[in-house]
Amino acid sequence: MTATHIFEAPPPGAAADWTLPQNWDAFSSEEHEVWDKLLEQQSAALELFASRSFLRGLDVLKMSRPGIPDYRELNVRLKESTGWEVVAVPGWIPNQPFFDHLANRRFPVANFLRSADNLAYSKEPDMFHDLFGHVPTLTDPAFSEFLVAYGEAGLRAEKLGASDYLGSLWLYTVEFGLVVEEGCLRAYGGGLLSSYAETVSALTLPDVRRVKLNIERVMRTQYNFDQFQQVYFVVDSFYHLRNATAETDFAAIYTKIAGENLLKPGDLWQGDEFYQGPLAVPPVAQSADNAACHVSGNA
Repeated sequence: MTATHIFEAPPPGAAADWTLPQNWDAFSSEEHEVWDKLLEQQSAALELFASRSFLRGLDVLKMSRPGIPDYRELNVRLKESTGWEVVAVPGWIPNQPFFDHLANRRFPVANFLRSADNLAYSKEPDMFHDLFGHVPTLTDPAFSEFLVAYGEAGLRAEKLGASDYLGSLWLYTVEFGLVVEEGCLRAYGGGLLSSYAETVSALTLPDVRRVKLNIERVMRTQYNFDQFQQVYFVVDSFYHLRNATAETDFAAIYTKIAGENLLKPGDLWQGDEFYQGPLAVPPVAQSADNAACHVSGNA
């Protein structure tokens, strides 16, 4: 994946913490139309596959006027319901400010949007990925607490030179995580929720590898961006995710695996515990009388 919104220092207009004004009034009518089309398409497509916490949280993005959410309005709603706010950033930002924003309940959002010619895919996380893929789940208290704890852990990891391990944890949870809700497997990771094809693959195909969350295992595992993930990690609930993070001594894991070879995405680990519960029903097999998931093993 080639990213173009990467900077060595805050670009003109950005503050020392890499934030910049959203400047909502400067977005074009075409950009607002792209946002509305993406929101309509993805919301409808993911109704059967997305985390219920995510779907409930989508209401927070429904503004008083169409188009890209105006942060002046969005942040009032977010603050009231979650204590969070979103901040505009130029794109990828360094670890230190990223972790600091999360630890202080500020979610960084890239201040650019994919073009109308590339609705299905953005080569780097854009505004739609960040807002649509992540912000609705902030309305879940346990997930919100997990992100704060993640930011705090990231600040500590920076001092230990262990931030790469936190990168794996972010990718396999916040970007590509799966959660069990009401007996069914759902997607909550923003990388999945902004890719309908990978969401369906991750939730319905019986030969996809799904492993129950183990923090050490996740930190040992490399990842890729140019293809569907080869392993997905499953949590029983967002409380499970929050508690696993709070109860794990990250520093001990850093010390334990330092200098060892990391696992490639498709590798097995001796401690793997596979998810054996119901999978989602593929769209072509769903009907009004068909349950949203069925029992199917995984190995």
